[in-house]
This record gives sequence, structure tokens and C-alpha cells, in this order.
Amino acid sequence: MKNKPATLYILDDANVAYSPQTQAELAALLDVLPSRMTGKEASGRLPEMADVRIILSGWGGPKLDAAFLNAAPRLEAVFYAAGSTRGLVTEDFWRRDIPICSAWGANAVPVAEFTLAQIILCLKQTYRRSRAFHATQSHRPPPGEEPAGCYGSRVGIVGLGMIGRLVVDLLRILKVEVWAHDPVVPDEKAAAFGVRPTDLETLFRECDVVSLHAPSIESTRGMITGEHFASMKHGASFINTARGAIVREPGMIEALRARPDLFAVLDVTDPEPPLPGSPLYTLPNVFLTPHIAGSNGRECWRMGETMLEEVRRHLRGEPLRWRVSPEAASLMA
Repeated sequence: MKNKPATLYILDDANVAYSPQTQAELAALLDVLPSRMTGKEASGRLPEMADVRIILSGWGGPKLDAAFLNAAPRLEAVFYAAGSTRGLVTEDFWRRDIPICSAWGANAVPVAEFTLAQIILCLKQTYRRSRAFHATQSHRPPPGEEPAGCYGSRVGIVGLGMIGRLVVDLLRILKVEVWAHDPVVPDEKAAAFGVRPTDLETLFRECDVVSLHAPSIESTRGMITGEHFASMKHGASFINTARGAIVREPGMIEALRARPDLFAVLDVTDPEPPLPGSPLYTLPNVFLTPHIAGSNGRECWRMGETMLEEVRRHLRGEPLRWRVSPEAASLMA
């Protein structure tokens, strides 16, 4: 290809987000410069941006502020093989109207898969039954436990963004009712996704499992309170793969202590990880995972492949599927 645009990788490690095959395909399309750098290094190497037209980025990308943009006058597009762009973009960037594309849709896939697995495990009361089995060496359920299972159960989804909708789609393989709450999604649109829209209080009170997928923005921080947990059905479970700050953790911990029949699967906390000595490490009805729901290992290469397809669209002059608008960026986690 003639006149291939000068391109620079700016991220912590290109091999994490872009597989060797994807890097080879990008090299065939673009004039990829050999001087790769991290976002932190970029601020001290601004003269190298003079002829750069395309930036391939990911975790550890550059701050796209006025100084960076002034040093890169030919910049025409940024491709971000990760999720939220909030750590990169600035008002100066939005004023330049330079496209930035994010692989947030690709990053949503493993989160949704992880969530589906946890919903099934929670509906089967796997963690509670396993601990009881170890303690009693008996197949019998603990006294007072209702029979477990997915069929006919009710699952509540908080947040109908990309991840929430993917979880809803995956839940179609189960014979479960799906209820949902998202204050920015009209009830008619939510119903079109195949869910029953409801308020947050009813969802917590009536569902067997509640899974959180809202972004951590000003309006959602502390949205889930101890009262929500206290109102849950006997044997109900809560799953958080979103952000810890959305939950008022002291209230959640108090409810979990008072209600040993409840269960919480927490892939995220606030702070993260929990402070040393936090009850979240020792409560028997909490299952902690170290923020692994999102892309890990080879799953990250899906994000690079998504950006490769966007680069192809950009070079062909086609509309970009994953271009992020200022409005969308403000709602990202």
C-alpha cells in the first residue's frame, strides 16, 4: 500500500493487546515506527510525534492533552485496544474532533462469560453447598436451605450497557426470568432486550441473583446500599464485576454478617484490593476474585483484533463501528 500512514504504538506492552498475527497484519497496512513507548514515556518524547498519523494504544496509553496534540499535528485517529478511554481523553482532544476507537465491546465479552458462569454457580448454591459438604461430609443441604437450581429462577441485572446486554443474551440458554434496572434506558427499550424492567428496590427484593453492571460515575457511586442487601430473598446472591465504588461496602458487610444465607461474589472492591484485615477476606459468604472477569491472557488479543478491523475501516474511509463519542466516554466505567 502506497503512502501508508506513520503509526506509533503507545501503551505499556503491545504484546498484551495485539497478538503477533495482529501486529503483522497492522504492519502490512501501516508504516509502523520502530520507536514504541509507554504513555508515561510519551510526554518526554513529544518531538517524535511530529509525523504520526495513527496511534495504536491500549492499557498504559498516552494522555491526549494540548501538549501532546500540538506535538502531533498530523494525528488523524487513535485506536485503543482496551475499554474505557476516560484516562486518555481531554477536552482539548474532543475539540480537535479526532476519532478515537475503543475495544470496549470486545472487553465486555469475557466479563459477560464470567458473569454467566457465576450466575449458574450461585443459582446452584455451589459455594455454600461446597463449604457445607467439606464441613459435614454429607450431601444433604444445610438446614433451611431451599432446593437449588436455575430452572424458573429470577435473575436481576443492574445496568443495560454492553456487558449487561451481553449477559442478558447469554442467559437465554437458561430457563430463567430476567429482570433489569437501568435509569437511563426507557422501559420500552429494556423490554425489547427481553427483560422485565423494574426499580432497584424491587429487583433486589425479588430476584434470586442480582448482577451489577453499571458504570462507576458520579450518579452511581454508592448506589447499592446495605438496605438493598438486607431486603434480599433467603439464599439470594449478589455478583459485582463492575466497580466496587458503586456499592456502599460497610452496609453490604453488615448485611452479610447479619444474613449468612446471602452470598456475594466480588470481582471488584473499593479500595481494590480490600485493605488488610477487611472482613471481605474472611466472611464465609463472600467469594473474592482478583479482578479477573475482564480480558486476561489471550482474551486480550480479541481487543487488538477489534482495533485491526477498525484500522481497515479507517483506511477504506468507512464509518468506524467502535468510535467513542464524548457522551459515551462519560458513561464508561
